[in-house]
Amino acid sequence: MTSETRLPPPGDAMVRRSSGEQAALYIRRLIFDGRLRQGDRVPQDEIARTLGVSRIPVREALLSLEREGWVTIRPHRGAFIGALDEAAVRDHYALYGLVYGFAARRATERADPALIERLTAVCDRLAAEDDPGEVARLNRDFDRLILGTASSPRLRAVLRAMVGIVPGNFFALVPGAIAVERTGSRAVLEAVRAADPEAAASAYAAMLKSQGDLVAALFSTRGLFTT
Repeated sequence: MTSETRLPPPGDAMVRRSSGEQAALYIRRLIFDGRLRQGDRVPQDEIARTLGVSRIPVREALLSLEREGWVTIRPHRGAFIGALDEAAVRDHYALYGLVYGFAARRATERADPALIERLTAVCDRLAAEDDPGEVARLNRDFDRLILGTASSPRLRAVLRAMVGIVPGNFFALVPGAIAVERTGSRAVLEAVRAADPEAAASAYAAMLKSQGDLVAALFSTRGLFTT
């Protein structure tokens, strides 16, 4: 990125996030859009000005992004965009699948008839919905129903520590994601309806793996992986 390059405005995705989360999401978006590439120095002052924050949240964001593998921090030199790893992207979604699969197993074991009714309503709406924003909302509803029925504070703590790697509406940015969500959610529902905890866990894991495959393909197309 040259000194003359102007950073884009932050956009609506920044609403209702902490300053550090805003900065991390914004930097991910710059990488995703190709404005920052491997080896580029992260323009911390310019990002802070664009977001209207101090450098402290930007530094917090960089520490978080370093843990996630997006950047490398070099003492006394700054932060630089790192090399994204395809295996790490796939592992990210595999881990999501394990966590949500655990929740689905627990929820199925509780055999709550109200859960089946509510999951069915969500899946029926998903089947007729093409708007990415509404699909994202229905996806959240589905996940919350499973997590709420699993009733595990530890699960929620683990999920809070896991950050999405697609910077924005997943269903708007990732081609094929809506179809995967429809098919996968329905498979989870049918396993819950059949009172089969292992099938519910496997269905969730398979859905998240498929999403990971889509993300890996998208990142590869955008040239985000090193060769």
